[in-house]
Amino acid sequence: MRFVQTHYQGLLLALGLATIAALLGHAFPLIGGPVFGILLGLLLNNLRSPGERFRPGITFASKQILQWSIVALGVGLSFTKVAQTGMQSLTVTLVTISSAFLSAIVLGKLLGVPDKLKVLIGVGTAICGGSAIAAVTPIIKPDDHETAFSISTIFLFNIVAVLLFPFLGHLFGMSDKGFGLWAGTAINDTSSVVAAGYSYSQIAGQYATIVKLTRATLIIPVCLCLALYMAHQHRKAGAENFSLKRIFPWFILWFVVASVLSTLGFIPAAVVPYASQIAQFLIVVALTAIGLSSNLRQMRGTGFRPVLLGLGVWICVATSSLMVQHLMGQL
Repeated sequence: MRFVQTHYQGLLLALGLATIAALLGHAFPLIGGPVFGILLGLLLNNLRSPGERFRPGITFASKQILQWSIVALGVGLSFTKVAQTGMQSLTVTLVTISSAFLSAIVLGKLLGVPDKLKVLIGVGTAICGGSAIAAVTPIIKPDDHETAFSISTIFLFNIVAVLLFPFLGHLFGMSDKGFGLWAGTAINDTSSVVAAGYSYSQIAGQYATIVKLTRATLIIPVCLCLALYMAHQHRKAGAENFSLKRIFPWFILWFVVASVLSTLGFIPAAVVPYASQIAQFLIVVALTAIGLSSNLRQMRGTGFRPVLLGLGVWICVATSSLMVQHLMGQL
């Protein structure tokens, strides 16, 4: 009862705005509900900031609901389906992810971008956009404005990719599978991958979607590596009473459990589509809450450096994917 009294106002606010964002995302799928959620939250918070009574619920939504959404995503991710096509794209996927992280580190250092913002942009570009950013946020614990800024940066290049990739694919004379592999490994958000793939051809769209699923599963080892790195940093700093158990991303473990149960058939097939829809809505709720916690003045203070970083990382990923495909004869 105490929890309800302290959290219900903030939760209702986040849920209300997230519902509007989800409807707008359905109407404009190239933008998507998560981006609308961030924007609506930012707009309200910076025009008329909610009072302190809303803060507990908003904080709960931005952290706990965020973790629940990742677990729910696992229900809709079948390892069997991914494996059928995934092994064919694994080499390209690993190269592009390595390229994303290396370029994020090097370019981020040259541009003077804060470390956590570098990680968010690198992970979002390397793996699966907003979902990947949502997954690593509870581990590295960035400021809310950093999360919002990274989501916005990733969204910008999603739109560019949807418009540019099909044109370049035809210009390069790429095969349907070749383009599907390129889109699936070099465009970060699932909706943008689907949009670019199917605008090229039906076969390209199907192939790109499965490649993207393979790429999404790599968020698991990435999150575990980040957790171990954070543990090392805490020990290095001499933090007292620190334990890996506290920092370990348990929601990722439950994500794996949910996916395995779904793949083995322990979760009814009829439930899976609803679980995926619930997961997507919970992500919108969480990112709306992050928007409600973000300060535009702080984001403006960050400047254009993160956008330049996002551009540089995106170009490196797209180029490395093409190069590997060319060397492997998969264009």
